[in-house]
Amino acid sequence: MESQLGLGGESFDLRYSVWAREVLNELPDCFTITDPCVPGHPIVFASNGFLKMVGYSREEVVGRNGRMFQGPETDRRSVMAIREAIREERGVQISLLNYRKDGTPFWMLFQMCPVFSKEDDRVINFVGVQMPLSRRPRLSGLRLRSECEDGGGVRETVFRCCRREVCSDSILERGRASSVESVSSLDDQEDDINEPCEANEWEKTKANSAINNILSVLINYSEFTGRFVIRKRCCQTGNERLVSSLSITLGRIKQSFVL
Repeated sequence: MESQLGLGGESFDLRYSVWAREVLNELPDCFTITDPCVPGHPIVFASNGFLKMVGYSREEVVGRNGRMFQGPETDRRSVMAIREAIREERGVQISLLNYRKDGTPFWMLFQMCPVFSKEDDRVINFVGVQMPLSRRPRLSGLRLRSECEDGGGVRETVFRCCRREVCSDSILERGRASSVESVSSLDDQEDDINEPCEANEWEKTKANSAINNILSVLINYSEFTGRFVIRKRCCQTGNERLVSSLSITLGRIKQSFVL
């Protein structure tokens, strides 16, 4: 049973009704839900799509921190940007390099947003949508110079990595072009993963839509337990803003000592 996956899973079951898991698993998106109120800020829910994407079982993921998906090439600045958003209790959208269970790195668009308790405005969950990003073909630095048929001048044919053939009148030229492109493709494949991969507008819109769908489910199924959640914090009084500000400051001081 998922509710038996440690304290993380139990905290989710206490907040939302038993049907929430079933409905969330019907969503096609890759996402996790974490609980900052539990020590270690563990994952308390992982969607079927997310588990399939990273290659881990539910038992291996629930109860652990999202750091488990980071690796040697994960950008530290991106990680710090996410940590800062968590401390400031706000959303963030950023491209991030993570790793699957078999060690394969992949780029994803990570969009995170807080979930607030309607009773006292505390952040009780963070929803994180992870959308794999596909590599766009990029130009390699190699060019093939060949004679133009119409003017006898010189033209440059740009090679694109992995999936482009160069048409030539000569079999010899085709062979040379193919050889050059093969070497270029292998080099590109090794270098591509280290280059930042940015999401396009369609991917950003899709991630935002996924966030809205997940929040709608959480809000709806929190009503069955009487522990209502909301997507935006209610207006705080001056004292409450001061307490929140002090909490953020103390969190930053603690983080600086850890680093």
